[in-house]
Amino acid sequence: MAIENLKSKVEAVLFVTAKAMQPNEIAEILNIETEKVEQALLDLMFDYSSREGALEIDDEDGYIIQVKAEHLDIVEKLCPVDLKPAVVKTLTVIALKEPIRQSALKELRSNAYEHIQELLDKGLISRTKDKNGRSFNLKTTPKFAEYFKLKGDAKTLAKLLDTTKELKDF
Repeated sequence: MAIENLKSKVEAVLFVTAKAMQPNEIAEILNIETEKVEQALLDLMFDYSSREGALEIDDEDGYIIQVKAEHLDIVEKLCPVDLKPAVVKTLTVIALKEPIRQSALKELRSNAYEHIQELLDKGLISRTKDKNGRSFNLKTTPKFAEYFKLKGDAKTLAKLLDTTKELKDF
């Protein structure tokens, strides 16, 4: 197998995996010797480091294609990740009760203000002044539906899930 063809295959494996891969794991997937994979990885790392692209191959705990650190702010805006469970609970309350007044959410979730800011920063919710101008109304955004791969709005989803139970757990 030509090295360019092998590099392409190794790159494909790294691209589709969400975790760092060891050379022997890649070799097993491609049914090829580990030494050849190691050489292809070195060549790929050189290729990525020699161009001015946004991606790199990190080899700290195995090999993985990742966005360079200087571009992480862009990625976070587009692909929010790693929401803490408490933030997910706050987001769930917003989604199921939207639009919900921020003050009402604060009564249900004591540390809601921190969560609201994080969710706003990640573009998962929007906040608008309510009629009296003393509080805000919160609701999910299309990015929320896209991120969680939902079809329809949160109200439709709630009906499908038959969420008649009070949200006291949140």
